[in-house]
Amino acid sequence: MTILLILAPLSMLLAGLGLVAFFWTFKAGQYDDPMGDAERILLDHLDAGPDDPV
Repeated sequence: MTILLILAPLSMLLAGLGLVAFFWTFKAGQYDDPMGDAERILLDHLDAGPDDPV
């Protein structure tokens, strides 16, 4: 039963660190690119090359 006195605060501390890390990345602008590389690779107009007009 005494292990709960150790694990409960430790789990709350880890959850708090995860929340702080999330807000830090959010403030740093990590999620500002709504059209990221995963979506950009699906676009066809980039396959034409730089010399071909779109």
